Amino acid sequence: MYSETEDLIRTLAENAESVCRSYLPAGRREGAYWIVGDLQNNPGRSLFVRLTGPASGPGAAGKFTDGATGEHGDLLDIIRERTGIYRFPDLLAEAWAHLGRPQPVLPNAPRPRKAAASGGIPVAARLIAASVPVAGTLADTYLRSRGLTQGGTMSALRFHPKCWHRDEGQSRSLPRPALIAAVTDGAGVLQGVHRTWLAPDGQGKAAVETQRRAMGHLLSNAVRLTPHDDILVVGEGIETMLSLFEAVPGLPVWAALSSGHLGAVLLPERLQRLYIAIDRDPAGCGAAERLSARAKDAGISVRVLEPLLGDFNDDLRANGKEALRQHLAGQFGPEDWHRLTG
Repeated sequence: MYSETEDLIRTLAENAESVCRSYLPAGRREGAYWIVGDLQNNPGRSLFVRLTGPASGPGAAGKFTDGATGEHGDLLDIIRERTGIYRFPDLLAEAWAHLGRPQPVLPNAPRPRKAAASGGIPVAARLIAASVPVAGTLADTYLRSRGLTQGGTMSALRFHPKCWHRDEGQSRSLPRPALIAAVTDGAGVLQGVHRTWLAPDGQGKAAVETQRRAMGHLLSNAVRLTPHDDILVVGEGIETMLSLFEAVPGLPVWAALSSGHLGAVLLPERLQRLYIAIDRDPAGCGAAERLSARAKDAGISVRVLEPLLGDFNDDLRANGKEALRQHLAGQFGPEDWHRLTG
């Protein structure tokens, strides 16, 4: 009998190194193992994830053990611990999204409820309603500290002064200021939110273990920062995409929020040219390959935009927006560059 969970765990194991690079990036590969300090992604050599081996049984790929604590499990456990997603259907969706694949639908499975009936979306809608525009708020201060001056012009971004936050192991939640981003579908309907908790003075993220979280239906959706026509620029992080807009005002930019979601984002109809802004890491490159293949199958022309450093916000802060603009000029098609900057 088919089991979605078993199929997912097996597929994750086949992509074990990609999972580790995305969810435990403080570690590194040594031989047949990914080695990191612990499930909280601290540097060290206590936790071992097997990257190769049989699909099940002793020595199976995807199994981990923490020598210091005795904890053990599989890659789905790692994703749960690193994302804070404990509702099992949402956890499955997150894992399939990392793989760049939609969740399988069984032939006789009951029809899913409409998105509006999902528990995460009403909560997301209330959070958006309780938030205010970014301009002049602590969120604006935070973005400007990252070299980003245009966040206050974007309706997809909001600020909440007291957004509840709780790290794993804490007994209670605490209200903290947060940058809120609306995740929408192709029709512009709210499907979820992304939260970035901020320091009290806005000069950085909050000093907490989990600084970012998302809720709702993220698979195939995105933070649509600016309108698009037949050209679209899509990448992972909000700050990455705001950096591109900072250098080239008028760019049509979306943030998919993670490498897994980037690979699975649903492209709009009538799109002719797609630019994929990658982070310079294996997960980002793999996501770009998956999205590029899907776009080409749909007859869409694709180009990949590569940063000089780790991501485009690193480039912006290190070199300034004029240097970033010049770097981008050499990666866009000449006709698109003239159209977008003319």
